[in-house]
Amino acid sequence: MAEKFYDLIIIGGGPAGITAGIYAARQRVNTLLITKDFSGQIAKKSVLIENYPGLDGICGKELLEKFESHLRKQKIEILTANVKTVIKPADYFLVSTSDDKIYKSRTLIIATGSDPRPLEAVGEKEFLGRGVSYCVICDGCLFNNKTVVVIGGGNSGLEAVIFLAELANKIYILEYGEKLKAEAENIERVEKIKKVEIIYNAVLKEIKGEQFVNSIVYKDRKSEQLITLPVAGVFVEIGYQPATALVKDLVDFNENDEIKTDVETFQTKTAGLFAAGDVNAGRYKQIITACGEGAKAALAVYEYLHKNNK
Repeated sequence: MAEKFYDLIIIGGGPAGITAGIYAARQRVNTLLITKDFSGQIAKKSVLIENYPGLDGICGKELLEKFESHLRKQKIEILTANVKTVIKPADYFLVSTSDDKIYKSRTLIIATGSDPRPLEAVGEKEFLGRGVSYCVICDGCLFNNKTVVVIGGGNSGLEAVIFLAELANKIYILEYGEKLKAEAENIERVEKIKKVEIIYNAVLKEIKGEQFVNSIVYKDRKSEQLITLPVAGVFVEIGYQPATALVKDLVDFNENDEIKTDVETFQTKTAGLFAAGDVNAGRYKQIITACGEGAKAALAVYEYLHKNNK
């Protein structure tokens, strides 16, 4: 039996989910927000955010704390839990959590974000937590005065390099292509750091070590040569994959496993099911766009409920 019947359940505590919660509460929609925590990508990955309007510069963790504080001032229920399943047996949704409780809702917003994309390199899984990391803020301090490599030359990779510059004594960047793919400002910053060496046209093949990582092997894509590089740490920054497994039977996906939605309402193919943020199909994955999608999805839910006389 369901614990309680809500107008809306939001799954996810990142920018999209929090914004959806704030907007839903202001529309007096009876809402439950479920999240495993409020320390998602922003807190873990964004070292310094300088493109959020009204804030000249703020670290990701602090910005998320402000988001959470704003949310908790609203008339909304918040549950800290892992969601196990989502089904739609009739004209309502049932959401089960890790503590074996079930919550019922007329509508649902999926805002579960994305997870780090693995390299699928030999040794990656074996050395996770023993030199391999997906979170520079979490683990960067472990590599003080050591040599590390950052895999990926996009914004996430260069932001990781900028953070590590205060800690490591040598930083390599392995970039698959012939040039960095980050914003010009990040590239300029990294190019000024003398301890950084960029290796282009490189594919990581293997992570090696004994108890901890002590080297990597990469392939030069032009010469096909395998090269060994001594490093103590490997930071994986090659992008993210949307966390959409919960609703895989209720939505359609594009070629990147992102959810397809209506461009205005962010409703999926399933009536009453909306999606917002990094789970969605779309080229630009930014904090501000996630917030915008969360706001639009919540307003669309409000209209949906009234249209269907709920």
